[in-house]
Amino acid sequence: MKPLLFEDDPQFWFETLIALGEIAYGGADFGEVVATASTIKSGDYDSWHDAWLATAERLYAEAATMHPVSARDAYLRASTYYRRAEFFLHGNPEDPRINYAYERNVECFQRAVETIDYVERIEIPYDGHVLRGYFYRAPGDGPKPLLVAHNGFDGSAEDLHFMGATAGQERGYHVLTFDGPGQPSAVHRDGMLFRPDWEHVVGQVLDYALALPEVIPEKVALIGWSLGGMLAPRAAAFEPRLSAVVAVDGLFDAGAVFVEQLPWDRDEVVRRAKAPEDPELDAFLAAAREQSPTVRWALSHGRYVMGGATDREFLGKYLEYHLYDGVAERITCPALICDAPEDLFFTGQPQQLYDRISGPKKLLNFTAEEGADAHCHVGAMRLANGRIYDWLDEIL
Repeated sequence: MKPLLFEDDPQFWFETLIALGEIAYGGADFGEVVATASTIKSGDYDSWHDAWLATAERLYAEAATMHPVSARDAYLRASTYYRRAEFFLHGNPEDPRINYAYERNVECFQRAVETIDYVERIEIPYDGHVLRGYFYRAPGDGPKPLLVAHNGFDGSAEDLHFMGATAGQERGYHVLTFDGPGQPSAVHRDGMLFRPDWEHVVGQVLDYALALPEVIPEKVALIGWSLGGMLAPRAAAFEPRLSAVVAVDGLFDAGAVFVEQLPWDRDEVVRRAKAPEDPELDAFLAAAREQSPTVRWALSHGRYVMGGATDREFLGKYLEYHLYDGVAERITCPALICDAPEDLFFTGQPQQLYDRISGPKKLLNFTAEEGADAHCHVGAMRLANGRIYDWLDEIL
């Protein structure tokens, strides 16, 4: 898809495309997105923050004066714009703008969903803490199938409202969304960082979900977006209570996106990343920061959500996110692996995962002609959700 804005900055364009994609479920308005993005200086994180924050603040103030339905709509859009505002600021975790915009994002979203039938906030017990999320109850009487949904490297439970939760609810599914360790509410409020053994997380979420009387225990599926396209299959490899798993998009080795840019094989990169010192790898990462807007953002955000005092230390942690060692082969429940041909991060990874799964499986390809070639098919959420839920209907 040709970028409509930020032709010289694929990361800024992708984040703008996410906002445009959320129009489909009420999370943005086209004119607001274009007017906001048009004032931003490409590559300038402060300019990005200031533009999105100004739009969000204007809507926040106006929503307080509106009638209920109008206020709900305005709060949903404001939540999206506040989320965009703090997105690129994580290189300095002490920046007060991060917490301000994040908390306003959540406040706006929760003000909106308080007025929406069959959506409620939930807290899931987890290792002496809680994981925060939302339960979307399907209309009608009697137990229903359940889709458990989580995001990936940078997305939130609130984002999932626009990415698939409301789509599932209107099709007769209960949908439970949550932020796991490393994801926004867990990082912002509890300082919990990502962990690669995602089955430890999903197991406790399923303990909570399966205690809900309205859920059919034999019809529980798990879906993950972005890095969640590796985390959800990882959980499915070890969790027998799942009836199906969906990866949007499929991811076999998250660290490959870095390894492919380095002059060593994977084992050597792992050794260097975990060594006490490696000036040569440090120099490569510093150069990559300068040359690539995507690498610049990924290294800064990665240290925020996975830990690491340096880029190299973060890389050592990130390389643990893979399905080698026979993990992918352990997946025996039906699996849907989605693929985006122009993925900004993980091109080719869905096929690698698909080839290794031993159970029933389907590779679902999207195309540029459909406007769905971007990472996680942002910008084509109605199309993607239709195909994903049709597959789930057949399986469940």
